[in-house]
Parts: sequence; structure tokens; C-alpha cells
Amino acid sequence: MARLIYSSISSLDGYIADRDGDFRWAAPDAEVHGFINDLQRSSRTWLFGRRTYDVMTAWETIDNDAPEMRDFAEQWHAADKLVFSRTLDRVDTARTDLRRDFDATEVARLKDRSEHDLVIGGPGIAAEALRAGLVDEILQFVCPVVVGGGTRFLPDGLRMSLQLLEERRFDASDVVYLRYRVA
Repeated sequence: MARLIYSSISSLDGYIADRDGDFRWAAPDAEVHGFINDLQRSSRTWLFGRRTYDVMTAWETIDNDAPEMRDFAEQWHAADKLVFSRTLDRVDTARTDLRRDFDATEVARLKDRSEHDLVIGGPGIAAEALRAGLVDEILQFVCPVVVGGGTRFLPDGLRMSLQLLEERRFDASDVVYLRYRVA
């Protein structure tokens, strides 16, 4: 059975984007990006909400010479993607399916059948999966910035116990990586 992993970059005060939707402060440097790429290798299926999917579609045609960018683009192309959206009429990226609503039973079946991990990108879908008890691990990359409000990394009203499995500080960027098991 595969693990379902929620992974995201956040501010110190727990936001993935500020009140204006800006997340430029979260752009990883080469070291962090390479580390994220290595973590993603265990997954073959990526789950997104509409907004995160819209941002991620840039990887479909990205043209960048940086090795970590090329590596991530290759992973994007190789991954199966599942987008949950009530507003999209269609998806235009390869290996991508569209669902109107998050279906916890379907995601649980995906976990059971998959030999590779599944990764959630996006706090809305993560909130639904967390509330359904489907998330096995939470990976958080904490940036040294406070944005004061915006889109939360974790949903309000959610209470859970976590076990710290791994931590790492990236000296060049002062980003801190935290890996938790949902207890």
C-alpha cells in the first residue's frame, strides 16, 4: 500500500500564499529544489486542487537549463495527475484526469492499489484528505518569512497528533524541512 503525502512550502506563520495570492517568497533555491525532487521520486501520482494545478501546469512546457528544474519537469511529465475541481471544464496536460469532487473512497482505493506513493499539492485537497484520515505524512518546508495571512498550509479546526520523522536546515536559504508521520 502506498503512502499519501501532503507536501508544501509555507511561511513561518503557516501560509502557502499571502492575502494577495503571492507566493514568490516560497520559490526554492537550487539546493531545496533538488531535495524536493529527490523526495518526489517515490511518487507516481499527484493530486491537485484547481489553483495548485493552474500553477503547476507551467511544468508542462517549462524551458529552463537549471538541472533541478529539468529534473522536476521530467517528473511532472512522468506522473499521473488527478485534479479535483468544480470549475474546470477540462484539463489540458498529459496524464491528467479531472474529478468534480474529492472522493475519499476513490483516493483510499488509489492508495491500496498503488506501488508508489501519492503526493497532494494544494491545501484544499489536503484538508479534505486530512479530515478523511487518508494522509500518512506531512512534509513542510518552512521559509524564513512571516506574511500575516492568506492561504493556510493546514486547515483551521483540524486537530491531530504528529510524530517528527526527519528535519533539515538548508543553510543558504534558511529554509527548514520537517517531515511528520500522522499518528
